[in-house]
Amino acid sequence: MVTNWGKDKKAALAVVSSSGAQLEFVTESLRADREVVLAAVSHDGFALRFASEALQGDREILLAAVSSDGALLGQLGTEYQADREFVLAAVSNNDGFALQYAHEKFQADRDVVLAATMSDGQALKFASEVLRGDEDFVLHCVRNHPADWEQMHIRRQALGRVQEARSLDAF
Repeated sequence: MVTNWGKDKKAALAVVSSSGAQLEFVTESLRADREVVLAAVSHDGFALRFASEALQGDREILLAAVSSDGALLGQLGTEYQADREFVLAAVSNNDGFALQYAHEKFQADRDVVLAATMSDGQALKFASEVLRGDEDFVLHCVRNHPADWEQMHIRRQALGRVQEARSLDAF
């Protein structure tokens, strides 16, 4: 259902700039308007689903969407998951977990993994086995996001105590 503001480009721009999902309620012609769609996906990458088909395949629009919501990388084709610019955009903006959707060559790329762990220290679990086994690299990642590692350490300690208690209960 198109709203009154959804018929006017200026009003639509104002709305979708602060709530990208509102793109759903604009006219078809505004869903095909590059400026309106770019404003929407820059705020909410998943607003891409409401864009015209032509703009859903537009590189600039897709890059803005992935920059906004890194998890969107998982829904894009392998062509984008193997594109360094897309992967860096996805993992750098507070969504290090997007590393899990990246092509394996980027999961083994120190710069990409470092960018992901800067965003979320626990993203290291999606790095290649080689990088996870590189003590110096892991320590570098830990220094960049100590709070995440502290929480992970606390959870591991708690899990260890639970496992220890279970093994004692078995006797």
